[in-house]
Amino acid sequence: MSQSRVLPLLALVGVTAVWGVTFVQVQDALELYPLFAFLAVRFAISTVALAPFAWKPVRALPREGVLAGVGVGALLAAAYGFQTAGLELTTVSSTGFITGLYVVFTPFVALALFGTRVPRAVWIGVACAVAGLLLLNGAPGGSPLGNALVLASALAAALQIAAMERFAPRYDARALTFLQMGTAFAGFAVIAVALGQVEVPRGWTVWGALLVTGVFAGALGYLVATWVQARTTAARAALLFTLEAPFAALAGVLLADEVLGWPGWLGCAVTMTGILLAEPAAAAALRRFVPRGREAA
Repeated sequence: MSQSRVLPLLALVGVTAVWGVTFVQVQDALELYPLFAFLAVRFAISTVALAPFAWKPVRALPREGVLAGVGVGALLAAAYGFQTAGLELTTVSSTGFITGLYVVFTPFVALALFGTRVPRAVWIGVACAVAGLLLLNGAPGGSPLGNALVLASALAAALQIAAMERFAPRYDARALTFLQMGTAFAGFAVIAVALGQVEVPRGWTVWGALLVTGVFAGALGYLVATWVQARTTAARAALLFTLEAPFAALAGVLLADEVLGWPGWLGCAVTMTGILLAEPAAAAALRRFVPRGREAA
């Protein structure tokens, strides 16, 4: 399997690992700092971190490229905003499962908007991912309104991923990522001011989470994701993004003393199986770690 197939795959897995691990950090920080203020500062840090590298590419973008970056950034902000609003009304487990449904929506959105065909193996992987999310989070319960808001978040995420399939190959990854981060920052800053959540971050718990999510999960993570999405389909990207849930569960076990239980571990395994079935490069990369003698056996 060529490096051109394996490298983007491994890069995106690394990004989902960072996103999953920071979940515990963010939970701790949000007990001390208002949510929308946190999101505004987080995306502000991402924007500032990217600015020295993205300024020239942004200036070189055509008008259509600027509109694409701002539009995709608005979808990204909507996904975060709807999820947050829904989380306040429904259960954490319902939020986790319903958010993950973007893996189902994305192939349909990409097919409807751009005519992107989805191979049968990817559909099998999608089904496995949904089953894995169900095992990890349980069946949806809680508030119908909260669940509806989280469902809107999943749809916004699917639209964002599908749009990136179209725009990422056309425009500079640094410029697109910078515009997404800047648009999300502007949106959350307006919401934070409107809600009166204007506070200076204090303490290492808050600042540590802001710096890690702003620089690594935000600026670097979405830069890598944009680069990868220029080299794969929306359906495959969405499928790989579901690894965030198993990584978050594993971080909870290792860092927050949470107990996953056999359904959770089975959910992680089922999700990984779906990705291996759907993405030949994943299976090829995994086989490289297996000794030849065992393969023959």
